[in-house]
Amino acid sequence: MFAAERQEIQAMLTEKEREFSRVDLTLFGRFMLENRQEFPCQVINMSPGSAALLTPISGDIGERIVAYLDHLGRIEGKILRRFDGGFAMSIRATDRKRDSMAAKLTWLANRHELSLPEDRRHERIVPRNNQAFIKLEDGRFYSVRIIDLSLSGAAIQMDVRPAIGTLLWLGNMRGRVVRHFDEGVAIEFSIVQSRDSLRDFLGS
Repeated sequence: MFAAERQEIQAMLTEKEREFSRVDLTLFGRFMLENRQEFPCQVINMSPGSAALLTPISGDIGERIVAYLDHLGRIEGKILRRFDGGFAMSIRATDRKRDSMAAKLTWLANRHELSLPEDRRHERIVPRNNQAFIKLEDGRFYSVRIIDLSLSGAAIQMDVRPAIGTLLWLGNMRGRVVRHFDEGVAIEFSIVQSRDSLRDFLGS
C-alpha cells in the first residue's frame, strides 16, 4: 500500500490498535462476511491491530469480518477501508492474543525476508514408500512422488505446477504451494505436524 493509504488506515484504528507496526508478509486463508459467505484471501501486511487483505470480493465499510489464516488461526474485526483488489480490517483481540500474534508475525516476517519456504529447524526425511496423492481444493487428484518430508512441509515431484499459493492436501495434511523447482513443487503445511501424524501418513 502507499504511505497515504497506511496513514488513512492508522487514523481509523483505536488507540490500542495503533500501538503496533505492520509488517509486510504473505499469508493465505479464508474470510467470512456477515452473510456467512466465505472467500479466499491473502494477507499482504499485518500487525496485531490491523491487516490488509487481497480478496476477490469486499464487504461494506464497518462490516464485521471473521478470517482464518494459515499459521495464525482465527481473527475477527471490521472493514476499515476498501482498495482495488481487497480491503483493510481492524483486528479485535485480547492483550494476551495480541502479544502472541506479535511474536508469530515477527517470526513469519523474518522467515519471509530470508526466503525460507518452510521452517528449516525440522529434520527432512526421505520416505521408503514415496508414492502419494495430492488433492486440490477443486477436487482434482494427482499422483505424485515425495522427494522429502518434514513436520512443516514437503518437496513433491509432479508433472503439473499448481500456482504458488494453491491450497492442497497431501493425505489429510493441508498446505499450500510455496515454491516451484525443476522437478515439482514445495509445500508448506498450514500447521506444523506431529511426528505421530507423519508416521500415520507414511504407514510406519
